[in-house]
Amino acid sequence: MTTSNRELQNWVASVAALTKPDRIHWCDGSEQEYQTLVAAMVQDGTLIKLNQDTHPGCYLHRSNPTDVARVEHLTFVCTSDKPSAGPNNNWMEPAAAHAKLDALYAGAMQGRTMYVVPYLMGPYGSPYARAGVEITDSAYVAVSMRIMTRMGAKALQHIEQNATFVKGLHSIGDLNPERRFIMHFPEELTIKSFGSGYGGNALLGKKCHALRIASWQAREEGWLAEHMLILGLEDPHGQTTYVAAAFPSACGKTNLAMLLPPTEFAGWKVWTVGDDIAWLHLAPDGRLWAVNPEAGFFGVAPGTSTKTNANCMATLGRDTIYTNVALSDAGEPWWEGIDGEQPAGLTDWQGRPYQPGNGAAAHPNSRFTVAAAQCPTYSPHANDPQGVPISAIIFGGRRATVAPLVYEAFDWEHGVFVGASCASETTAAATGEVGKVRRDPMAMTPFCGYNFGEYWAHWLSFSAKSEKLPRIFHVNWFRKDGNGRFMWPGYGDNMRVLKWIVDRCQGKGQAVTAPIGYLPAADALDLRGLTIDPATVRELLAVDAKHWQPEIEHVGQYFDQYVEAIPAALRDQVQRLAQALKS
Repeated sequence: MTTSNRELQNWVASVAALTKPDRIHWCDGSEQEYQTLVAAMVQDGTLIKLNQDTHPGCYLHRSNPTDVARVEHLTFVCTSDKPSAGPNNNWMEPAAAHAKLDALYAGAMQGRTMYVVPYLMGPYGSPYARAGVEITDSAYVAVSMRIMTRMGAKALQHIEQNATFVKGLHSIGDLNPERRFIMHFPEELTIKSFGSGYGGNALLGKKCHALRIASWQAREEGWLAEHMLILGLEDPHGQTTYVAAAFPSACGKTNLAMLLPPTEFAGWKVWTVGDDIAWLHLAPDGRLWAVNPEAGFFGVAPGTSTKTNANCMATLGRDTIYTNVALSDAGEPWWEGIDGEQPAGLTDWQGRPYQPGNGAAAHPNSRFTVAAAQCPTYSPHANDPQGVPISAIIFGGRRATVAPLVYEAFDWEHGVFVGASCASETTAAATGEVGKVRRDPMAMTPFCGYNFGEYWAHWLSFSAKSEKLPRIFHVNWFRKDGNGRFMWPGYGDNMRVLKWIVDRCQGKGQAVTAPIGYLPAADALDLRGLTIDPATVRELLAVDAKHWQPEIEHVGQYFDQYVEAIPAALRDQVQRLAQALKS
C-alpha cells in the first residue's frame, strides 16, 4: 500500500532515514494482515496464545515491568511559549524537544520493521472525524491500533481526500525508563513517543491524539475533546437520553458505560456509545452532539467480573488482547476480582509462578484491548456520523468524604466550576502514589493539551452560543462511612442515580437547594429493592460545611496557579460558595 499524499510520503521517508529500519510495512487494516502480525508475535514470544477453546482469538502480552502505566512526569506539551502549555503540563521548547527525541530515534529501528499505521478517529464519513498516522516499530502497537481505531486503507483514503493528519512517531527503543519521553507538539499536530510500549504512551491515537492534540484543535475550531464516556439511557417508553461522563482512569468509566440495570428497572435499556473519550460539537439545533473517536476499549482488568460488569465480561470472550494479566494452567486470563476461585498453578503478570509475596497476580493496571462492537450493549447509533445529542454531562471521581452521591449544578457557569474543581484519589493507571487526593478538572489533568485557565474559558464560552446546553451533574460512588466501608453499592445500582439525572433532564425529578447545587429530594431516588438504611441515604446526600469549607479553600489555592489565565467567573464561584457555606 502506498499514498498519493506528498507530505505523508516525505515524512515516512525522513523517519526511515533517521531510524534506519530493515523493512517498511504500510498497514492496510485487513484481517489477513492482523492474523499474520499476530502469528509472528506468537512465534517471537511477544504474544502468548490463550486457550482457543474458551477464549478464541485471545492473546496475552507481557510488558516490561518498568513499563506498565502512563508516565505523566515524562509527558510534555511543547508549545512555542510556556504559558500556552500552562502549569497543568510539563513544558519543553519545541526545538529542544525535537533535538532530544531525534537523537534517541537515530538508528533506533535497525533490525526492526517500521509500521506505517494510517488511522481515523471518529466514524467514517463524519465531519467530526480526524485522521492520523502513527509510525511505530512495535507490531503489538500496530495490531492494537487496528482494534482501537478505524485503521488501514479507508483511513488513508480519508487522509488523501482531506490532507490534514496528525503525525505520530513511536519507537519502543530499549525500554530504558531514563530514555522514555512522550512529547506533544500541538501547533505542529505532531506526537513523538520513545521508550515505552504501554498503551497510553504508545497507542498514539488514544490519549496523545484524541485528547492532548485534539483538545488544542477543539479550542481552535470551537468544539470539546473530553475524557468522557458516552451512554444512552432508554426508558420503558422508548425515549433515549444520552449522557457524557468524565471520571479519572480506573474510577469506573467502563463499568458505567456498560451498566446493567437492576431487576427493578424492567423496560430500561443502557446503550454503550463509548467508555473513555468524547468529542462534543455544537450542532445547528443548539445542542451538543458527541462522537466516540475510538473503535475499541482499552480497559482495566482487575475488579472486572460478571458481578461488576457482566456486559464487559461478555465482550471479552473472544478476539481480545490482554496485557499484564495472570495466566492459569488452563491457558486462560486471570486477575484479582474475576469470577470464581483463584486457580492453582497460576503464573503472574511477569511470567513467574504466583507467590503472594510478589504482589498481585495481575498487575493493578493490567488491561484488555477489544473491539467496541463486541459489546452486547453497543449502541446502534455509535457510528452515526453526526453523533448523539447529549442531555447531561456528569463529573465525578473517588472521594471518601466531601462530595455527596449526586448533585446538579445551578447553571452552565456553575457546572463548569463543578468540573474545574473536581478532585479524586489517584489510581494505578498513572505512575506515582496511589490514593493521594489531587485536583483533576474534568478528569483532564493528564490530558489537556494547553493551559487549564484557557481551557475553562473555552468551556464557559459555550453559554453565549446556545441556550440548549446539557445540564451538569457531579457524582461520587466512593463515599465511605466512619469504618472505611463504601456506603453506596455502586455498579448496576448506579442506574438509580442515572434515572434521577434523566428525570431532571426531562423536567421531572424533585430536588432541594444546597450551597453546592441541587440535591435529590427525599424519596426522589428510586431505591426499590435496595437494602439500604434511610440514615445512610441521608449521609450519602449530606453537605457538611466542616468538610466543604477547607475544600473550597483548597480549590481557591489550586486556581491561584492559573492567576493570569483563570476566568473571573470561576473566582466568583469560589467566593459565592465560600459565602454560602458560612451562612
